[in-house]
Amino acid sequence: MTTATDDRYTVISADCHAGGSMDHYREYLDPKYADDFADWRGAYKNPFRDLQKDDSRVRNWDDERRIGDLEADGIVGEVVFPNTVPPFFPTGALVARPPATKEELDQRWAGLRAHNRWLVDWCANHPEKRAGIAQIFLNDVDLAVAEAEWVAQSGLRGGILLPTVPDDTDIEPLFSKVYDPLWRVCEEAGMPVNLHSGSGQPDYGDAPAAGMMWLVETAWFAHRPLWQLLLSGVFERFPTMKFVMTEQGCSWILPLLPQFDAFHQQAKRGRIGELKFPAEEQLPMKPSEYIRRNVYLGVSFPGPGEARAMKKLGIDRVMWGADYPHHEGSTPYSRELMRMSFSDWDEADLRQVFTDTAVDVYGFEPDKLARRAREVGPTVDELKVPLDSTPEGATSPGFFR
Repeated sequence: MTTATDDRYTVISADCHAGGSMDHYREYLDPKYADDFADWRGAYKNPFRDLQKDDSRVRNWDDERRIGDLEADGIVGEVVFPNTVPPFFPTGALVARPPATKEELDQRWAGLRAHNRWLVDWCANHPEKRAGIAQIFLNDVDLAVAEAEWVAQSGLRGGILLPTVPDDTDIEPLFSKVYDPLWRVCEEAGMPVNLHSGSGQPDYGDAPAAGMMWLVETAWFAHRPLWQLLLSGVFERFPTMKFVMTEQGCSWILPLLPQFDAFHQQAKRGRIGELKFPAEEQLPMKPSEYIRRNVYLGVSFPGPGEARAMKKLGIDRVMWGADYPHHEGSTPYSRELMRMSFSDWDEADLRQVFTDTAVDVYGFEPDKLARRAREVGPTVDELKVPLDSTPEGATSPGFFR
């Protein structure tokens, strides 16, 4: 694939976040929930700092502000995860616990559908720049399948966002075959199944250490769906399904590959200790082979360590992300972080990570993006210069690890 833009890179961020305002969502909400929405909105208090101030929250939906920020940072395309709070949610969709009652489920589904339909129109404002990702719930598989079928017809190239299932709920775990109809819809439509960090934890309660427990364990719960889908044979049954894990780095996967392959080799003998593994339950391929075939990583704000891991994992498996507009994102210092992490990389490898893998996964048209990249993208020579000092205003963890 050729994505050269003369002396500049065409940068697609595989991790950005957007959402509508409450007024936007009200326009897309099923009218039968209008009174419930008014009651909910009257009692709701937004918990997120980046959504509380007009000068920052408009970045989630204002085209001029958003595109201006991204292009100033050298970015011309984006994969769009949710950010603002949909109707009837207690907090952001990425971190909210699953609904616990039927009434709550019905209301939150209405909120998700409002977001998904808003997202279709918002992405259509600049279709060449945006691959929007729709949200679903897993409480009712039939409803999830129906929404996925709608997404396949909607023009949202980003696919669906898979919510991680906490163990302390009655929702079927991700390794259950009950979800096969959902995987089938996504595979047949060529839609990526995306997983973003932030969900799947148990209810920690209000103990003083609850917040710290969330911080320590959130990465493990975000990684967990990989082995749940992999070792339960999802990638064997659906060999062309694309599974994308975003804002989780990638270095953590490397030590798992030999571990999973060792389990696989032992299981082929029929048992591991007291655990029996009949032949019909064993995967025909090594787990590492499925990962290299089905799994992609959206690596957000990678520092030098993650950049080295990206090469070891395979540059055709990884994508670069800015995490705009979050505080931990690299914007507006993405060029500086790129110099810190990639100054010794070959140009062809960087084009793969910045552009080509995202084109393969999300269906961007590189020639259309290249037109703007020729004016705003980072130059090849610029990124060859190692960074000698961290920008004073930088807040991204990538600068500090």
